[in-house]
Amino acid sequence: MNYVEQTLKFEDEFLSEFATKSAKSKGRKTPLAADGLRTEFQRDRDRIIHCKAFRRLKHKTQVFLSPEGDHYRTRLTHTLEVSQLSRTVARALRLNEDLTEAIALGHDLGHTPYGHGGEKALQEFTHFEHNEQSLRMVDVLEYDGKGMNLTFEVRDGILNHTSRGKPATAEGAVVSWCDRIAYINHDIDDAVRASVIKESDIPDKFISAFGASNGRRINSMIRDIIDNSVSKSVIRPSDAFAVLIGELREFMFENVYKSPVAKAEEQKAVDMIKFLYSYFIKRPDKIPKLFWDVSGTAEQRVCDYISTMSDNFAVKTFEDIYVPKSWNKV
Repeated sequence: MNYVEQTLKFEDEFLSEFATKSAKSKGRKTPLAADGLRTEFQRDRDRIIHCKAFRRLKHKTQVFLSPEGDHYRTRLTHTLEVSQLSRTVARALRLNEDLTEAIALGHDLGHTPYGHGGEKALQEFTHFEHNEQSLRMVDVLEYDGKGMNLTFEVRDGILNHTSRGKPATAEGAVVSWCDRIAYINHDIDDAVRASVIKESDIPDKFISAFGASNGRRINSMIRDIIDNSVSKSVIRPSDAFAVLIGELREFMFENVYKSPVAKAEEQKAVDMIKFLYSYFIKRPDKIPKLFWDVSGTAEQRVCDYISTMSDNFAVKTFEDIYVPKSWNKV
């Protein structure tokens, strides 16, 4: 039995006119033989889940660097939360849930160790944006330099998931908004846990609009996106909620992301990543051969190598280079 035909029939009969149907995909750079079991978007989702870059996300911190405790978000748990929220919205709006999931699972694969701190460090030397690096990760670096050969729609969603992006699909727009909703709310939760802020510090206008708990805030924002986007080609919150979400994000920047606690730890990460970049740009022979076998400038290859590091591996690499070791006894 060809199970894909059943899925394609379901999509044709059930999905919204604004959904991206699997049968209408713009395809891959290198066509693949039909699978018979999975659609092309399902195959992309599986390729992402099984790649090394996805596994490394569990060892990349989100906001709080080297946190003490098991309950703080990592880049992997953030990715899973974005995927869950995105699938909820896609299902409610009758969009392509498989495409949405694939984009969500792949959107942060190019993040440096220590998140935006590492990204900021590399930007002092060269052009570096984590969404562009995520696309490079799936196009070039993964699968031992062969790339993952993903579909146009998944690649577009990964590249355009930031607030500056303009996704070509409704599913990509869903992930873009759910990414923001996820990190704003889980960062509030982690900031309260770390005593950087208290629940009572959150301004009343946000409590009144979204609710007083993490779950209620997320539920309010997701419901608003769904209610405002039913039977529309543009996926977005209502104007009032869009403004408030932006203001809540600014509140987080001023009170959490730029707080003395966060900035002090971030500076340590920035200094370390800057050291690693300066070291490897002068000693390219120390970079694994894989990164010299792919196309790109010397600066790009150093960024490629650093972006594949987990937090722990970056620290170990720094220590191996910088910290003196005892000599072995003869």
